[in-house]
Amino acid sequence: MDTALTSVGLPLALAVVMFGLGLSLTVGDFARVAREPRAVAVALATQILLLPAVCFTLVVAAGLDPVLAVGMVLLAASPGGTTANLFSHLFRGDVALNITLTAVNSVLAVLTLPLVVGLAVDWFEPPLGEAAVGPQFGKVAQVFAIVLVPVVLGMVVRRVWPASADRADRPVRILSAVVLVLVIAGALVAEREDLGTYLADVGIVASLFCLCSLTAGFVVPRLFRVGYRQAVASAFEVGIHNSTLAIAVALTVLGDERLAVPAAVYGVLMFPLAAGAGYVLARGARAREPAVTE
Repeated sequence: MDTALTSVGLPLALAVVMFGLGLSLTVGDFARVAREPRAVAVALATQILLLPAVCFTLVVAAGLDPVLAVGMVLLAASPGGTTANLFSHLFRGDVALNITLTAVNSVLAVLTLPLVVGLAVDWFEPPLGEAAVGPQFGKVAQVFAIVLVPVVLGMVVRRVWPASADRADRPVRILSAVVLVLVIAGALVAEREDLGTYLADVGIVASLFCLCSLTAGFVVPRLFRVGYRQAVASAFEVGIHNSTLAIAVALTVLGDERLAVPAAVYGVLMFPLAAGAGYVLARGARAREPAVTE
């Protein structure tokens, strides 16, 4: 991918996405953790602990190329995407819980993402450059800069100028969606010569991982007696990853275009799979009263 796009354009694009997330958040979204501790804790544990383990199992079982395997783990370690809120709204999930999970997990990802990816690099030993296997502190600082700082700035704008934040919310959401499409397209175009091979190698694994993520996101909370609507919200939060963030980390922090391929492929596949899962879950929701965490 073009150096200027990687070093300047992509971080700016991700900053727009994360700033847009911040515009929709308030301090109360974090305070909700105390009001719904079980739903939040179970969903976060599923996303932070279970998903990387599931992803690791899938890529090992599939015998995936080491670089693509690390790229898949990078995706698994990424927090939920803001699109999860839209899917949750469309399919009768608890959108307020989605907002809380996105907010909390975006903060936690500053620490968990470099740690999980570092472990994957050590295990699979992919042939990457020095930038990808350098000191972890540098990775934490970079992830902090591209994830948390824009979110905080967005929250500050909403706090100080709430009316302006409300007016900017829709345009920024639209711009974020456009950015997501462009980032995925750019990652795929950059690897177009090997795209067919990559799709054959990672397409099935990415699809299986998406289905496992959506299923675990719903089933695990239900096993812990979390309400139906909260479990639906968890399913989308866990199943719809922030592929934009994964691609940005792959290109700007780890410095290898091949690591971005799994996230780009997943970014295309997750939407129809999530829509199908949403249809099934919405049918189940219609047979139940509005649920709360039990």
